[in-house]
Amino acid sequence: MSNAGDGLQDNCASEGCALSGVPSASSASGKRSYKIGGMDCAEEVQALKRAVGPVVGTENNLAFDVLNARMTVSDAAQSVPDERILEAVASTGLTAERWQEAQGKPQAGGQQRQQLRFTVASGAFILLGLGIHTALAGGLENAWRLFATHSGQTMPVAEVAAYVLAILTGGRFVAVKSWYAVRALRPDMNLLMTVAVIGAAIIGEWFEAATVSFLFAVSLTLESWSVGRARRAIAQLLDLAPKIVRLLLPDGKEKDVPLAEVRPGDRFVVPGGAAIALDGRVISGTSAVNQAPITGESVPVEKAPGAEVFAGTINGDGTLTVEASKAAQDTTLARIVKMVEEAHGRRAPSEQWVEQFARVYTPAVMALAVAVFLGPPLIFSGASWDDWFYRALVLLVIACPCALVISTPVSIVASLAAAARAGVLVKGGAFIELPARLNAIAMDKTGTITRGEPEVFRVIAFNGHTEPELLARAAALEARSSHPLASAIRRYSDARDIATTPAADVQVLKGKGLVGTFNGEIFWLGSHRYVVERAQDTPEFARNAEAFEAEGKTVIFVGNTRHVCGLIAVADAIRPEARDVVKRLHDMGIQHLVMLTGDNRATADAIAREVGIDEAHAELLPEDKLKKIEELVARYGTVAMVGDGINDAPALARANLGIAMGAIGSDAAIETADIALMTDDISKLPWLIAHSKHTLAVIRQNIVFSLAVKAVFLVLTFIGMASLWAAIAADMGASLLVIFNALRLLRAK
Repeated sequence: MSNAGDGLQDNCASEGCALSGVPSASSASGKRSYKIGGMDCAEEVQALKRAVGPVVGTENNLAFDVLNARMTVSDAAQSVPDERILEAVASTGLTAERWQEAQGKPQAGGQQRQQLRFTVASGAFILLGLGIHTALAGGLENAWRLFATHSGQTMPVAEVAAYVLAILTGGRFVAVKSWYAVRALRPDMNLLMTVAVIGAAIIGEWFEAATVSFLFAVSLTLESWSVGRARRAIAQLLDLAPKIVRLLLPDGKEKDVPLAEVRPGDRFVVPGGAAIALDGRVISGTSAVNQAPITGESVPVEKAPGAEVFAGTINGDGTLTVEASKAAQDTTLARIVKMVEEAHGRRAPSEQWVEQFARVYTPAVMALAVAVFLGPPLIFSGASWDDWFYRALVLLVIACPCALVISTPVSIVASLAAAARAGVLVKGGAFIELPARLNAIAMDKTGTITRGEPEVFRVIAFNGHTEPELLARAAALEARSSHPLASAIRRYSDARDIATTPAADVQVLKGKGLVGTFNGEIFWLGSHRYVVERAQDTPEFARNAEAFEAEGKTVIFVGNTRHVCGLIAVADAIRPEARDVVKRLHDMGIQHLVMLTGDNRATADAIAREVGIDEAHAELLPEDKLKKIEELVARYGTVAMVGDGINDAPALARANLGIAMGAIGSDAAIETADIALMTDDISKLPWLIAHSKHTLAVIRQNIVFSLAVKAVFLVLTFIGMASLWAAIAADMGASLLVIFNALRLLRAK
């Protein structure tokens, strides 16, 4: 793994996650998970770290999954009893209970509904107070004049009571957190709001105190909603696989059973149009399967007996019988969901910066508010204590970092969810930002730039022979070979309906080729070097061999005892989109593109020239690729390695960003790389970089906007043109705008 992910705790990998309603196996380790009521953002996470960290030894023994409201305690603290952990959580004003895997995903709706009810009640009491005020003031015009001038007139008891009820209901969840912030001597935005509300009530601004309480409650409700929105985006992945499977019984009958009851080796039927429940292999039937939910592919993939299918993909018109290869909790879909859930716990650099900024920012604002209250009245004889106290309260309200704190994590989670839907599995916020900062990309050749499957490019017959004759002899000699070049020749012959039978008495000439008997005559197959060794070479054969080898192709000659019958040029086909992808990467600002391969120099140089690669290194062992990555990091700083996730593991681990190609169905690829492209679609690389840049742009927009709003109101506060209710309305509006701006990332194309 790249260094950015070192030391980060997994959220649910080890203890298992309930996926698609299927409980996973319990972990054998001492890890424990707890459902945390009210954990919706980074602020609650920090409070839990401060309270629970010392109890379990260190906060490094804790991992948090905000999307599922889960806190995990590592096995290093297994000796700490549950009671102490629950008490520590309670000291923050949050609630905790042991995570029950059998119940599936925790439902966050209970507290959110309660929060919404209290917020609505607060707004209703404010309207009641306004109604009383308007009735007693003799109309709306007089009521507004009294508010605008802060007349200080004594309010009727009924109106004050309505505003007090609005304060209490609106501050139901804020006050508790504020109290625990005071006890811990760690001021936060909840304390800022509470002080502002109490201060406004002290100076008799009951309407403004109630409005601040209500609008901040609305802001917190929006925060919970935004986390819930991201949570639902992840939940869409969970809903891809059906909960009921049509199991095929040994007697040929079919029975609907829960997904959890299906075991590897069981066979199940997938009707046309239905979702496939488990990873497996097609036993019978043919159909086009839509794999877009897992891979992002836009075109359905034809499936026939022997083909692999994956949970969460959608069957086309045909009916398939599938043999399950994995249990529900081990499918590719399950691993994707688990990775996405874990991913947002690996915090992005911008997210960490905002968090650290807020830690310093909040106490600094409280100190500034005290200075604003005390400074002018003490320095200037005509300054009013009440006026500057009010301005200090306005400063506390507008300085609340709510919009700033919430915008970044929501952006990261939305970006991760959008990438997963596009078939790009990003293992954390720490890696979603890196593609935008890449200066160089190294790519493996086979399976990345090329298809990883040799193809016949040219067939040339000599000495009066025809192409079908040449192919029939080559296919006969290669009939029982498992070599990739042999497979390419057989596929090419089959595609042209050239019937043949395996050659007899086939012998392998080590390092040279094959010899055998076909239709009663001895034929051989081998390299140009073998032709020279047999003394059957001519200038024409040599020219052809040199020309094809210069293009990176492998030349196979076929002949008999009398002469050479012809040649077959075979090569690993370059992906048709490779040249366009390389050009787009250059256009996007990637300074240097490098190809690393274990293939020969001629092949590497030919492919690099054809696709526009800047630099090619050939005949490399895995340790050689590692050294090349180290050199690139030293030269260019931020470097990505793109490979298959297995042979390229050392290079993937050393690069700043490891990207695995074709990870669908591959445990190793998903586990090895920081980012996994679920299909062999290299065009996802430019998409990933563009998506990363879009994510960073949204984060910067939100940060700049949030700080700009605060700066404007800071100036208005000092010149006496800002009010409490206007400040909190502006802060709530900023929160709403940054949330919606962040959620735009869910629609990334």
